[in-house]
Amino acid sequence: MPLIRIKTFSAALFAAGCLLTGCAQISAPEARGNTSIPKAEQDTRTPSEHAVLAKHFEEAAKEMQAKADIQKSLLKRYEEKHYLYDRVPHDLEAHTSALIRKYEQAAKTCAEEAIYHRKKASESAELK
Repeated sequence: MPLIRIKTFSAALFAAGCLLTGCAQISAPEARGNTSIPKAEQDTRTPSEHAVLAKHFEEAAKEMQAKADIQKSLLKRYEEKHYLYDRVPHDLEAHTSALIRKYEQAAKTCAEEAIYHRKKASESAELK
């Protein structure tokens, strides 16, 4: 009997940890990776500055997509081994799905920003 209680306690502890670590919401500047970026975007004038911002947004998009991929693997585990999590898997699945959508949207936004800054860099370079 104690072994079953240990397994149940371990599963509950793991589920609680997953919920707590995944609860952090990301804002738009955080999705870009740095809260000082909006100010930098306003002050951007040269092609090299646009190129630097484009590179930053590309890296941020990769990071957000990597986080989404991690959440996808967790979701797959929750779906395959739902019996390990007692009643919690539905909550975990819903929360993880929401995180996947949030990270993928952040990755898409960052990729769009990178494309915008690459375009502005090439346009600025052509004007000179």
